[in-house]
Amino acid sequence: MPALPDALGLFLELAAIPSPPGEERAVADRVLAYLDALGLEATEDEAGPRIGSTMGNIVVRIPPSSEGTAGVPIFLCAHLDTVRPTAAIEPVVEDGLVRNAQPTILGADNKAAVAVMLEASRRVLAEGREHAGLELVFTPKEETGLEGAHELDPAGLAARVGFVYDHAGPIGEIVAAAPSSTSIDAVFVGRAAHAGMHPEEGRSAIYAAARAIGDLRLGRIDPETTANVGEISGGTARNIVPDRCAVVAEARSHDDAKLAEVVQEMVDACTFAAALAECEVELEVEEQYRGYRFRPEDEVFRLAAAALSASGFEPRGIPAGGGADANVFNATGRPCANLANGMTRIHSADEHIAVADLEAMVDVTLNLVEAARHG
Repeated sequence: MPALPDALGLFLELAAIPSPPGEERAVADRVLAYLDALGLEATEDEAGPRIGSTMGNIVVRIPPSSEGTAGVPIFLCAHLDTVRPTAAIEPVVEDGLVRNAQPTILGADNKAAVAVMLEASRRVLAEGREHAGLELVFTPKEETGLEGAHELDPAGLAARVGFVYDHAGPIGEIVAAAPSSTSIDAVFVGRAAHAGMHPEEGRSAIYAAARAIGDLRLGRIDPETTANVGEISGGTARNIVPDRCAVVAEARSHDDAKLAEVVQEMVDACTFAAALAECEVELEVEEQYRGYRFRPEDEVFRLAAAALSASGFEPRGIPAGGGADANVFNATGRPCANLANGMTRIHSADEHIAVADLEAMVDVTLNLVEAARHG
């Protein structure tokens, strides 16, 4: 087997390659080259054109180490996109931490997981480790709504349980509960007019949107539920009554009944505000992902806990406020746990990860393969 970079070296390579959602091709090609060097044949589906990405979902299967091997085949999943950077990415190692020397994201979310999964797979093969079957899945456009995972055909996976490393927290945390999320896109349509000469003839779409937003419950609504307006755009010029304004919002909750209630409130607020401003509103409400909950005795949680314990970490289940590709797999009937991997301050210019955590997650992954072998 040719000499390949370790987890740190590979992560530094991957992080330096920009891969905002939809533009993951260069990173995908690096991953494919690494897999090829391992003698593994990867497949790439046709999801790319459907979701506006330069890559599809990549899947590679490492068959069980011997015929009839007992245990639980598992899959590991990581996404290749990052949130969009605002400057060059120049990963550096300082005082045992990997940071970006430039004032933007590092991309540990999720390239730290990619590097760890590839290095662990290399060691499984190079060291001839016994295993019950291992599959690797790499997805595009996770950051924009788990789009790649939604397009993946789960029937193409042999493994029945999986793991992602996509939670920013100390190693040992297992996401035992994740929320459901619904997106609300509202386009307010009014009537344009000259703002100085004939304002009474206009119907302001921005006013309608502002009135709607002012009536919304936003932020943390209760311990299980949040809502947010993330984008507003509209208008054409300072002196024109705006005839169009778009609002992009979302709501999340661990309780589906609460989520439905908040979403209906948001829809009602938009409808009422539009009528008040004598405007129309076009609404699109869509489930982004469905929540899940694990018990300690569930197989996927038990395997994760065993691997973490074997690596010297105390496993602990936690609730999370965000979604990951794990949500999609769980919704399709394949239990998938999201494990914290030490990423810190993701999506920010202070994003970083410890070299020790990269190395530790390789050990966790190898122990996960071992735990799955014993079932």
